[in-house]
Amino acid sequence: MTALALGLALAPTTLACEGCYAPRSHVEHVRHVKRMQPDALNATYGPTRPLEWGQLNFMHTTDTHGWLEGHLKEKNYGADWGDFATLALHFQHQAGNMGVDLLIVDTGDLHDGAGLSDATTPDGEISITIFDDVPYDLLTIGNHELYLADVAYQALNEISTYWGDKYLTSNVQIASQETGEWEYIGKTHRYFTTEHGLRVMAFGVLFDFTGNVNVTKVIPAKTMVTQKWFLEAINSCDPIDVFVVLGHNPVRDSSFQTVFDAIRAVHPTTPIQILGGHSHIRDFVVYDENSVAIESGRYCETLGWLSMSGFTQDNSGFHGIFPNPAGVPNPSRPAIENSTSPFTYSRRYLDWNRATFVYHAATWYDHNFDYDNGRATTADITKYRQQLNLGELYGCVPQDYCMTCAPFNSSKNIFPLLSEALAEIVVKEERKDIARYIISNTGGIRFDMYKGPFTFDDSFIVSPFEDAFLYIPSVPYAQASTLLGALNNAGASEKRSFGYMPVERDICVDPIVESRSEVKRDESRSSSLRGVTRRQVVDLVPGYTTKDDFGTDGDDTAHSAIPYYSIPDFFQGAAGFDENGEAEAVDIVFVDFIESDVLAILGSGYSSADVDYYIGANFTTRDYLPLFVKQSQAFQADFPNCPSDN
Repeated sequence: MTALALGLALAPTTLACEGCYAPRSHVEHVRHVKRMQPDALNATYGPTRPLEWGQLNFMHTTDTHGWLEGHLKEKNYGADWGDFATLALHFQHQAGNMGVDLLIVDTGDLHDGAGLSDATTPDGEISITIFDDVPYDLLTIGNHELYLADVAYQALNEISTYWGDKYLTSNVQIASQETGEWEYIGKTHRYFTTEHGLRVMAFGVLFDFTGNVNVTKVIPAKTMVTQKWFLEAINSCDPIDVFVVLGHNPVRDSSFQTVFDAIRAVHPTTPIQILGGHSHIRDFVVYDENSVAIESGRYCETLGWLSMSGFTQDNSGFHGIFPNPAGVPNPSRPAIENSTSPFTYSRRYLDWNRATFVYHAATWYDHNFDYDNGRATTADITKYRQQLNLGELYGCVPQDYCMTCAPFNSSKNIFPLLSEALAEIVVKEERKDIARYIISNTGGIRFDMYKGPFTFDDSFIVSPFEDAFLYIPSVPYAQASTLLGALNNAGASEKRSFGYMPVERDICVDPIVESRSEVKRDESRSSSLRGVTRRQVVDLVPGYTTKDDFGTDGDDTAHSAIPYYSIPDFFQGAAGFDENGEAEAVDIVFVDFIESDVLAILGSGYSSADVDYYIGANFTTRDYLPLFVKQSQAFQADFPNCPSDN
């Protein structure tokens, strides 16, 4: 076995049973606290400085992945979607009273990450109706809306229909269900005038994604910028005061640069505001003296704030307040030091908790936070979580297990535990006495496990994807024992190996936010990248510590840094081997999407004819962990009264 192998020879072996999801007896876990969701926690401290308000302001969400209930086990991120809907309404009122514009923007990936979005068929059937409670001005599509045909048509028939011309998919098309012809899921662009007269041209650009279902088409940005509609839009005779380019697309080193260059060729000085996503980080990038970009994290952990001023009656149609709103801080930094541009900017990354939202919603004339709209959304989330049985208790997590905050082989890391779960649960009954390696990808694991209750919801949070297990029987040990190392040396197959641009399993890690954080699927992370900066403040809670193009003052709430350790692309469980960890022949079990990689490594003696389902097509990577939790003595020791560190 290689040094990266986490195979564990365990006995006795337990047979996985398809579809047995219910616990031995129904137990609903509820922790009673005030407001938010009933089992949520609030932050112990929050921000200490108000936001800078400019003439044009943006609230930004991205990569929510169904986390609309908030983080029930993390104090930093305990607000739910009802709290955010309330904050959005407060900010709209504040903007109106100040005489400035506010645009609320989302940049995609609405599910694959939590039970509220993933426990329905299709995904998102309930969660998108809750998502709609926030009054967005501009939205775009994410790659997670494009993996499955029913979800893609949901984006067309429900999301796009609901939001109308606010939903922009400039480079994403779908086959018409009536004619079979290609049509855009949303609008290609939107030209509109804000309440205070700014004339905006907006585009919504997905990264050059290639893992989409075949009823959809993603047009590469370099092709999109040559299309007639795009050229007509940027060469329009209508005056344009600001371009807004939103997209499920990293703001650094991505195809946004292609769109930016195309606009700049026609409009050399017009402001271009870029709002991105997809790589699950906090980041802010300066493109030039009149263009900046923000990316606002993941999983309802971050609310992004971007503001700008510098509009005059000479350079725009703006007829709001000049030069800045009074009584609040204002953006004061040029994009580039010593720039002669009239525009100044600010950015902030807000922690997603009620303490933060209440702090920023308060004004001298209104200190009350809750509105009926937010209360109704919160109540809906609670109701739907109960209907979906998301609080059903499977077991008690005995300690915290993280993906990257501890070394890969550490007892505090989640992957040794998952290797044990693979070895015990992923078993074909008629071959249970044959040695086996079970190989899965670290990219399919999306979140940490926290000490305390492990519920039906947690099964989606930790491992939401449904990849089936395939196998090749009786591979000689000499070949089988080198497979994991070879896979990790080679990386994933081209269709899922994305380096910086995730294609299918876009892994996210604990928020040790790096300014150009390559999404971890690529072992070659550069140590020279600007990354975590520890704030020297006493008694800080671990969390985001961001460094971006404007420096280290972007995080709204101070935190201590979370350690980061790299992880490989693949890990494995092992069972049925002798005391030396060897066997004459080994069943190779692996997740379905790496079949071509496995066959290529094993060589010409193997082909797809040798591959079959190991347990069945319906037993997937979403199933083995909850079964393990329900059968593990360690996870059942305190059932049903789970102790927690919170």
